Amino acid sequence: MSALLNCHIAGGCRRLVCATPQTVIHIRSASVAESITKSDKEPLWETGDYLPFSRARIGSFFQERPVLKNPFLEDALLRGYLRRHLVQEPVLSDLCAFGERVATEVDGWGRDCEVTPPRLMQFDSWGRRVDHIVTSPAWKCMKDLSAQEGLVAIGYERRFGEWSRVYQMSKLYIFSPSSGLYTCPLAMTDGAAKVIQSLGVSWPVDDAYSCLTTREPERFWTSGQWMTERQGGSDVASGTETVAVPQTDGSYKLHGFKWFTSATDADMTLTLARVQDEAGATIPGSRGLSLFYAEVSRDEDGRLKGIEVQRLKDKLGTRQMPTAELLLDGLPAHMLSEEGRGVASIANMLTITRIHNSVSAAAAMRRVVQLARDYATRRTAFGKLLKDHPLHMQTLARMEVETRGAFLLVMDVCRLLGREETGIATQLDTHLLRLLTPVVKLYTGKQAVAVVSEGLESFGGQGYIEDTGLPGLLRDAQVLSIWEGTTNVLSLDVLRCVARSSGMVLHAYFTHTKSLIAGASSVSSLAPAVRAVDCALSELEQLVQEAATKAPTYLELAARDLAYSLARIYIGALLIDHASWKGASLSDTYAALRWCEQDLCPVATKQAKGWYNPTTPQLDGALVYDQPIQD
Repeated sequence: MSALLNCHIAGGCRRLVCATPQTVIHIRSASVAESITKSDKEPLWETGDYLPFSRARIGSFFQERPVLKNPFLEDALLRGYLRRHLVQEPVLSDLCAFGERVATEVDGWGRDCEVTPPRLMQFDSWGRRVDHIVTSPAWKCMKDLSAQEGLVAIGYERRFGEWSRVYQMSKLYIFSPSSGLYTCPLAMTDGAAKVIQSLGVSWPVDDAYSCLTTREPERFWTSGQWMTERQGGSDVASGTETVAVPQTDGSYKLHGFKWFTSATDADMTLTLARVQDEAGATIPGSRGLSLFYAEVSRDEDGRLKGIEVQRLKDKLGTRQMPTAELLLDGLPAHMLSEEGRGVASIANMLTITRIHNSVSAAAAMRRVVQLARDYATRRTAFGKLLKDHPLHMQTLARMEVETRGAFLLVMDVCRLLGREETGIATQLDTHLLRLLTPVVKLYTGKQAVAVVSEGLESFGGQGYIEDTGLPGLLRDAQVLSIWEGTTNVLSLDVLRCVARSSGMVLHAYFTHTKSLIAGASSVSSLAPAVRAVDCALSELEQLVQEAATKAPTYLELAARDLAYSLARIYIGALLIDHASWKGASLSDTYAALRWCEQDLCPVATKQAKGWYNPTTPQLDGALVYDQPIQD
């Protein structure tokens, strides 16, 4: 046997060579270099000498991940906008420092919120009902940071006058994509503070207002917004079943079921309910709804007072944030509005939360563009970096144009809000704010989904892998077109706004849009864009005049396309205006030109093709349900 087998040991590596030359067994040491005399006929790869691994023949390449850099320094448009409108060194310094903190610290917290979602502990180990919503330590860090950085407080301190809201929303814009969705409770907190301020800061909400707007982490409160019930949707007038039972001390106890309550770990909430009379009757419709304030507290046994958490929602996205179904069973509350004026009293809240929604949409677009352009400098395909492939750069450029348009639209609405809150808004400003609030929310919500989806595609397969953190951007973006009113609901809100103002909001829109492009009339490089916006405005004016002679159902059918047209034309004017100021860059001009090459007035285009004819609804229904068309 020994004659048939020759064992050779060299340099700590054992090589067993049998008499049959085809059989080779190789064991490689991890610590000692191998020194073996190889046969002239034996390939190097067969011995393993030139392999980086002993058990696998794979290469050593690993793709570099995209790097999040300071989002303030990486955003030329944000910095340019602030240099133009808010030349305040403290603001710029604060945003720069905050951007660095977001990149180096906060972004990691946001990822932790994603991978450690909230959970509900309904009972303790001895079977007692406790209803504890357990969140990650990072979620709690977000709350402290929000107070320290003044993410709500800035809007109420108003140290920078009419530009305070722009400052606040710029900071939230930097924060939002890394926040682990903490911007949602901040939106509701801001909305609650706005409602309290508009109704009057007095007992029983004076302490609450102070806690909502403080910079002290130990005192900072967040607010919930418990409006949605089993029937769901935006139709709270017919969908609210919660009742308020009057108490002898002037307070109320609420009984009902809230089907969707965001940021359920909040310290307080505003909610709608119907007051019961002595016979237990309530008034139906919106005129029976009143607005109530309630604190979320526990009794001496640790039980929630008047609340049972039924379950946490299992959502497509926004998994970082606790959203729950709540049974209200005698929740102590105080009425804030006049009785029956609940819906009117939450109007200010909707303005604030819709603007927050739009900021998050623009921020999501900006973040995916920032990551995609960094990745393009790191990823090689077909022999060169992605940034050197013209088609890839064309795609990123289109995403950039959409992002710039969204940003300028959002910031202009924030500007109008700041002017209203500081008492310097003109009637034109007020009309514009009313019209553009639903427009900015509906348009940026849809833009965000499209741009973020395109952004994920720019990472190839990695954009589809959960542990990269990239798919979460798309899942979270999808809520933006749903929360606080779907696209169709907000489109109809635009029509109601026009009707209630007797068309004055449209007059303000046309007047201001024309003034924006008039300022660029002497800039020859922008001439094609100016002509495109001017032509689209004329088409829109003509359509509105014609619609006034038709049945109300005509504009209802055109509502979505009308809202899109209002957004695209106005964004075109804003891009032109920004490109015409003395500090503008060539990229600002290019973005304006590219934006204005699309169909800026799709409502006119589709009107010409008969999309809103009286027969269209019947044809649409027959198509959707595959039914024969009735004569």
